[in-house]
Amino acid sequence: MSTTDVIAMKSTKKQKERSFWGDVFLQLQKNKMAMASLIILILLVLASIFVPIISPFDIITTNTDNVRQAPDAVHWLGTDDLGRDMLTRFFYAGRISLSIALSATVLTCIVGVVLGGISGYYGGIMDSIIMRITEAFLSIPFLLACIAVAGLIGNSIPTLISIFTILSWAGLARIVRGQILGLRDLEYMQACEALGISDARRIFKHLLPNVMAYVIVFATINMAGIILTEAALSFLGLGVNPPTPTWGNMIQAARARAVLQERWWYWIPPGIAIFVAVMCFNLLGDGLRDAIDPKMKR
Repeated sequence: MSTTDVIAMKSTKKQKERSFWGDVFLQLQKNKMAMASLIILILLVLASIFVPIISPFDIITTNTDNVRQAPDAVHWLGTDDLGRDMLTRFFYAGRISLSIALSATVLTCIVGVVLGGISGYYGGIMDSIIMRITEAFLSIPFLLACIAVAGLIGNSIPTLISIFTILSWAGLARIVRGQILGLRDLEYMQACEALGISDARRIFKHLLPNVMAYVIVFATINMAGIILTEAALSFLGLGVNPPTPTWGNMIQAARARAVLQERWWYWIPPGIAIFVAVMCFNLLGDGLRDAIDPKMKR
């Protein structure tokens, strides 16, 4: 046996031993834009977590002797109308904005996966009821509904997370249902039935793990959408109330012409952060989709 044949056999063996997620990560590594987006998001999250902790400035304490100061060596992003350090508030705002997006996305995935799994597995009247409810939610304009509900019942952080969850789960439920409809009649599921495995175990142990890849792709794209929606609501005054900062309500200061023209450090950094975060989540979602879809692999 030649050296080339031995190397080929070892390569084939490694490919067989590699797990599904290991193969996905290997494919993702080939996508430079997706990997760069992942690194940027990790750095942004770490900075949002640790910079407010190690910063010598507080996000709430005011200093009337140091208001509207342009960026300098002490205050890298300047100060606001109350003398608060904008860099510290910028990263703390990132912590709040990303936390809202992550919390709402996790809850959305839980609701969507459970309802979509039940609908796809059981079918019949259960499927009809869940799908009609799903279609009703999908017909609601997302941003307009968020504005209306936030205006009626309030705009605290828990309320916003609840609104985003209630209005976002339907799309994922349809995705999960479609995947499970194609999986439930396969041979391994027939074997589970022959062995007397319970329905709950079949759904959560044998079916849902096979759709988690699509759930992760949905989650990355949903994170981007929620960040944008929270920013839009905050700009309209329906987002998180000050003094708690978010990237959205920091941009709200730009509604005044004097701020827009003369104090760029109020609104440009959070605007760039929203753009970068949304772009990175979308690129990462596209990369994951390409890595997971067998038809996209070469």
